[in-house]
Amino acid sequence: MINNLKSVIAKVPKNIKLFLGKAFILFIAWKLIYSLFLYNSKYLDHPLTTHVGEASVFLINQLGDLEGYTTKRVTDVYNINGNVVNEESSAIYHNDRMVLHIANACNGLELMVLYIGFIICMPSSFLRKLLYIVVGILILDMINILRCTGLIYLREYYHVYFQFAHRYLFNAVTYTATFILWVVFSRKISFKNENI
Repeated sequence: MINNLKSVIAKVPKNIKLFLGKAFILFIAWKLIYSLFLYNSKYLDHPLTTHVGEASVFLINQLGDLEGYTTKRVTDVYNINGNVVNEESSAIYHNDRMVLHIANACNGLELMVLYIGFIICMPSSFLRKLLYIVVGILILDMINILRCTGLIYLREYYHVYFQFAHRYLFNAVTYTATFILWVVFSRKISFKNENI
């Protein structure tokens, strides 16, 4: 079985191995940096979650007759297996009634990092990578804002569809958009047929 694995690995082109190696190293580095330094500090999560909440409220207040939506930062306290956990989120209110929480896990950061990691690992010029990273992050951020706006609307007016949209539909849309951005980026990349 080990010999079969070695022969399969030997058939993988060098550039693919390089891509997978870079991706693995970036993934481990991101998880370590985020969990050790960024998670508790909220340097990235706090402003991004606040931005998504404020932009979603701005957008939904512009839609037709919808108005009276506001957002503010709140801290929720959870007891998980005897450990008290404080979790900040952007709470969305409609006429002072809480409608939705946008948690840090929903701010799009992980998806943006995944997208950036893929772009960094692919062979291309620095300027092309930079262009696709900036434009891609802007597109993914807008899609996440539209997603959260849609969730606010569904939670308020079509509650029966909220869980399906939150768990499946809008996740499929955001991951599909990310995949399309990757495909567009990688169309002009050619891997040489080099074997080790």
